[in-house]
Amino acid sequence: MRILYHLPLDPGCRLVRILMREKALDFEMYAEKVWERRSEFLTLNPAGEVPVLIDEGDQVVCGSAMVITEYLEEVCPEPGFLGHTAAERAEVRRLMSWFDDKFRREVTVNLVDEKLMKRFLGLGEPNSAAIRAGHANIHYHLDYIGWLCDRRTWLAGDDLSLADITAAAHLSALDYLGDVPWKDHPGAKDWYARFKSRPSMRDVLADLIPGAPPSKHYSDLDF
Repeated sequence: MRILYHLPLDPGCRLVRILMREKALDFEMYAEKVWERRSEFLTLNPAGEVPVLIDEGDQVVCGSAMVITEYLEEVCPEPGFLGHTAAERAEVRRLMSWFDDKFRREVTVNLVDEKLMKRFLGLGEPNSAAIRAGHANIHYHLDYIGWLCDRRTWLAGDDLSLADITAAAHLSALDYLGDVPWKDHPGAKDWYARFKSRPSMRDVLADLIPGAPPSKHYSDLDF
């Protein structure tokens, strides 16, 4: 049985979870309190970070969510989510990088990390300036999602891809906190509603963080 070490609101972990559900792969999840620096976990990943996947045959795959998704695309190629041509794969990877690098830096770190992760890591009070920046920056990214969806069926083209899964992983974490201004961005909302209704999102939408309940509309498919 595959095992995924994860944190519920970490977008990289959510990306891997959703992808494995889309591929209909069976796996178990273990919430890893990375701040405890368990020696057994550090043996698996010396960086002490999640996600970490233990595949069948005890193969350890770690380093980043992108490393794990590329691995899964190779060992379980059907259905595939990277595109059919070199140009399609380049566009999917560009958008994955957009959300995992630019969006993470400008939005996710400023909201999820400041509001929630600091509490668990014991890093002090949230930085109000960072939170304001996250709330301001998210509008630009939601506009971009809307712009893409005006021209394509899904973010990277005609087919659902890892670009959509990566974006949804980040936005679902923010939506748990109620920090996505959907009403101001109907194009992005329509795209997320389509993705949110997929069976692969069910266990993500069932997440409950002790002491931090989700927003009222978080699991509502008709939000």
